[in-house]
Amino acid sequence: MNRTILAIDIGTTSAKAALFDHEANCSALAKADIPTLHLEDPVCHEVAPSAWEMAVASMAWDLAGDDPIGFRSIEAIVISGNGPTIVPIDANGKPLWNALTWMDRRASAQAAQAGRALGRQIDPEYNLPKILWFREHKPDVYEKTRLFVSCPEYICGRLSGRWTTFLPAQGFEEIIWDDEALEALKLDKEKFPPFAKPGERLGVVTAEGEDLFGLPEGVSVIAAGPDFVASLLGTDTTRPGRACDRSGTSEGINLCTDKAMPKDDRLLFMPHVISPYRNISGVISTSGEALNWFRRTLGVNTGAGTGLGATLESYEALFAQAARAAAGADKLLFLPYLAGERAPIWNPDARGVFFGLTLRHGHAEMARAVLESTAFAMRDVIDVMESLGAKVSDLRVTGRSSRNPVWNQIKADITGKPVLAPRFSDAELLGDLSIALYSLEGGGSVESGGPTDDGVDVNSLVDLTARIARIERIFEPDSTKTKLYDDLFGVYRQTYKALMPAFVSLKNAGAPLDPLERNI
Repeated sequence: MNRTILAIDIGTTSAKAALFDHEANCSALAKADIPTLHLEDPVCHEVAPSAWEMAVASMAWDLAGDDPIGFRSIEAIVISGNGPTIVPIDANGKPLWNALTWMDRRASAQAAQAGRALGRQIDPEYNLPKILWFREHKPDVYEKTRLFVSCPEYICGRLSGRWTTFLPAQGFEEIIWDDEALEALKLDKEKFPPFAKPGERLGVVTAEGEDLFGLPEGVSVIAAGPDFVASLLGTDTTRPGRACDRSGTSEGINLCTDKAMPKDDRLLFMPHVISPYRNISGVISTSGEALNWFRRTLGVNTGAGTGLGATLESYEALFAQAARAAAGADKLLFLPYLAGERAPIWNPDARGVFFGLTLRHGHAEMARAVLESTAFAMRDVIDVMESLGAKVSDLRVTGRSSRNPVWNQIKADITGKPVLAPRFSDAELLGDLSIALYSLEGGGSVESGGPTDDGVDVNSLVDLTARIARIERIFEPDSTKTKLYDDLFGVYRQTYKALMPAFVSLKNAGAPLDPLERNI
């Protein structure tokens, strides 16, 4: 019987799972939606952990139905997921509150507090500010909390009964936590699980885990880590100059580099999972979600109806609509800051804007402007990377957008970089598979596996990713569009800078006046 590996990745708004053999052939694929909670404050973003559980159970059911023999032959389950996302759990592993996702930016004051105490920049998306928020605003929840865990660790814990925190590599403690930070912030150390590295076997599926998820009892559970780590491996972003474009709800640009560069607050500088390389990254808060917002809210003129709100089910039809507009969307720009923005501006007060609207513009131009805004935001991040001395040689796309030639070509034209589209679009699942194979074939947890003086070690993780990640098509930049997009990118940046004071005024509109101001 063929040995089968079940790879699971839990995203922000959807989850996916696949059954692979050891040659990376996928015998079955399943996906499930993860509903997010609608909150009044736009900077708040929560998910019920039960939604993760239901998504995994639903996918297990679907996979067992497609291939019951292969499903029962699973030798390992490997799991990655979104983060930094925090959920407090009690002594029985049950959630005490909804998970605050990586998109949640309510902990701005706590981030500033932590930054002052630790002497470094701390973003509200990080784990520690969220936990400080619980302590200050939900003290009863904080006191009852046995452990704080993130998304994939929650599912692994519910499956195996072992609770850990995934540490991609040494150096990631600044984003997660370490003893020094816990002491400085006076947080209870016993509420923080021990670290586990990618590839570490956490135990096996318990009887309770089988009852909860429908996954076979006794199967090994392997930690993969955060989803961005899995996507780096699943796109073979394991050589200097290669960049992974993680396209989903958000857009993450992760560059593999061997250069030592000065840190810059506009980007994140962390170790690469492949030693001795570094990972420079910038995450754009709403890319795919901006497109989803446009599709859902403004609709697409399909010919069957002409009014706004004629929402179209098919993303493909939306892309076709955008393709009918000329490059540059007739000089219409969109700022994709629908949930504030992270890299490179790090401004939670930024908001989405259509700029340049005229009577000539319609659905096609607006749809194209939203697509182009993603590429402008990507270029903003890449320009910062290269201004610091890094070199981006190509972009390896993953996610749903990697299957769309219109979006891929727009990204290539605006960034000026070749865009490489994979044969299998779910890079996180391929990365999970490579980690599981590395672990099962004797590599243990992932700590190195980089190139040697004689080339790539045949037993290394790098060799596995090169074998598994296969490129299907390359989109080269169209040089005839370079001047247009260079000019529009300048306007894109200028528009944001000009609106910065207005974003603050908008935030403060209607706020109660300071008592001193009332007396004036």
